[in-house]
Amino acid sequence: METGTKQSQRTLKGVVVSEGMQKTIMVKVTRTRIHSKYGKRYSASRRYAVHDEENRYHVGDAVTFVECRPLSKTKRWRVLSTAKS
Repeated sequence: METGTKQSQRTLKGVVVSEGMQKTIMVKVTRTRIHSKYGKRYSASRRYAVHDEENRYHVGDAVTFVECRPLSKTKRWRVLSTAKS
């Protein structure tokens, strides 16, 4: 058994909706889902607290972020790059 294997990190894309905290941005990820019974499409969204070490990203920016170790009570993600539209 290898001890150095690393599980692949989850990657998400979203839009910055808040930058009011130091080194933290709130990113909204919107997904299209299908209702299990009725088959209707609807959009569901969630906000993630994402670590931004250099305070580089601002409201409205599209970003890609990855899962990481827990950085605080709610932060488990860090910014990877600006998402390409």
